Amino acid sequence: MDKNSLAHTTWNCKYHIVFAPKYRRMAIYGKIKADIGKILRKLCEQKGIMILEATACSDHIHMVIEIPPKYSVSSVMGYLKGKSSSMIFDRHANLKYRYGNRHFWCRGYYVDTVGRNEKAIREYVKNQLQEDIAADQISLQEYVDPFTGEPVKKNK
Repeated sequence: MDKNSLAHTTWNCKYHIVFAPKYRRMAIYGKIKADIGKILRKLCEQKGIMILEATACSDHIHMVIEIPPKYSVSSVMGYLKGKSSSMIFDRHANLKYRYGNRHFWCRGYYVDTVGRNEKAIREYVKNQLQEDIAADQISLQEYVDPFTGEPVKKNK
């Protein structure tokens, strides 16, 4: 079953979320990309949120996550973006000159419910980085997935 349960609730709440760094700067690369993946994984574990699929592109993050119904999407996004921003600036102090007031992420985000299209949306998120490379938006080769820590397959 793909449903979860609490004391008196059975739920299946999956969302496709996209958010970007402030000014849509191409700031997610190399060591910062790996740290962002670890930070987001850690924060999601603390709240009991499951990351089903995630891709960190050079200028935005795609995530398919499963949020328990006791949290609203806006509170989860506030938590993820707020805490991760603080943690990113603590680990990478040189970024404070490019981003004023310790705001790494832009104010908005995109969210959509997954519903019955889960397989198609997960494939879209999984292949997003390859589509960006094909469109010549970025040219960096990634050898380790920042969200899973596993090697990236070339023919993914």
